[in-house]
Amino acid sequence: MKVFNLQCSALHRFEGWFASEEDYASQVERGLLECPLCADKTVQKLPSAPRLNLGAGEQTPATPSSGQPQALVAGDAAQALQAAWLQMARQIVNQTEDVGSRFAEEARKIHYGESEERGIRGQASREETEALLEEGIAVMPLPLPEGLKGPLQ
Repeated sequence: MKVFNLQCSALHRFEGWFASEEDYASQVERGLLECPLCADKTVQKLPSAPRLNLGAGEQTPATPSSGQPQALVAGDAAQALQAAWLQMARQIVNQTEDVGSRFAEEARKIHYGESEERGIRGQASREETEALLEEGIAVMPLPLPEGLKGPLQ
């Protein structure tokens, strides 16, 4: 199993697990790879050093002499933000019903009491979204990559 550090053109970093280098190349060639944050299919492999497990004990994060934990550096902060966004997006998918292209219609039914109140998600055009907002129906555009809409391995 090969684990590669990948990055999309929007500079989102993520891991990809592949059976081999050839498997990675094949998936890139067939356009199967996409960023889990923005669904960008322009993905490149980042340079990385091999991880060697030489039996050393579990390491703990460094703590300065003041006894205070160290602040995250920019790269760590970006990764933490990406992880938090992915967790939030997964919660939205798990806690809402996908009504697909019927989103605007179903949002109106819920708002006007014609359908049971529940969390929904789906697709709406810019015009449909603006019309819903003008009617006082709270909606929020949230692009979700296709990979989050199904089961994750």
